[in-house]
Amino acid sequence: MTFKPARLLIALLAVVAAPAFAQNIAVVNGKAIPSSRVDAVVKQVVAQGQQPDSPQLRELIKKDLIGREVMMQEAEKQGFGKDTAVKTQLENARQAIIINALVADFVKKNPVKDTDIKAEYDKFTAQAGDKEFHVRHILVETEAEANAVIAKLKGGAKFEELAKTSKDTGSASNGGDLDWATPSSFPKVFSDAFVALGKGQVTEKAVQTPNGFHVIKVDDIRPAKLPTLEEVKPQISEALTQKKLQAYQEEMVKKAKVQ
Repeated sequence: MTFKPARLLIALLAVVAAPAFAQNIAVVNGKAIPSSRVDAVVKQVVAQGQQPDSPQLRELIKKDLIGREVMMQEAEKQGFGKDTAVKTQLENARQAIIINALVADFVKKNPVKDTDIKAEYDKFTAQAGDKEFHVRHILVETEAEANAVIAKLKGGAKFEELAKTSKDTGSASNGGDLDWATPSSFPKVFSDAFVALGKGQVTEKAVQTPNGFHVIKVDDIRPAKLPTLEEVKPQISEALTQKKLQAYQEEMVKKAKVQ
């Protein structure tokens, strides 16, 4: 595997300066580059599976560190280190590095438990329900228009034909088809209306949402095909971790003196 320079640059940017007493790989214009910096980059590269540790990799990193040190010295010489925009970027990078260290420590000390993941999964499945519905709808502007649609359906008109006039242009051309979905995929007032219907039935009354008035038909019903706990465990774990971090941050903000 070829070690790409761009990835090497990313690795180098992530490395924190090593102790001054470490053995040096080079001294550039009197400025020492400790060997521990090479070790740190190598460790990160190997951990990411980009390339195994080797003399060739270490030599490449050494050359790059020397090149970066030369560029850094020249940049400082030209005064870029005192540039306002550069200082702002440096402070932002410093904050990001320190905050990331805090976050990593918090996550390590406050891991998401399997019981919490299972509880969240159970909540999800309870909300989703054990059935999926193949639903169609016709969206109109007023309740009077919806009642007129219902009357036409009772008179023998085809739902798919009337749906062509629906305000929902995304489904109008498909006969108002909203495909298979669980009730939790829709606003509650909408789903409450169709879960009370049987296969082939249409709502007797117009259903109002912020989008307008709906006439809903259930084409079919089947057992829900929900993902297993193992399939969604990583996503649930990440969501719960983010929730913990948000609560942690909000608690610190409450305690802070913000003027």
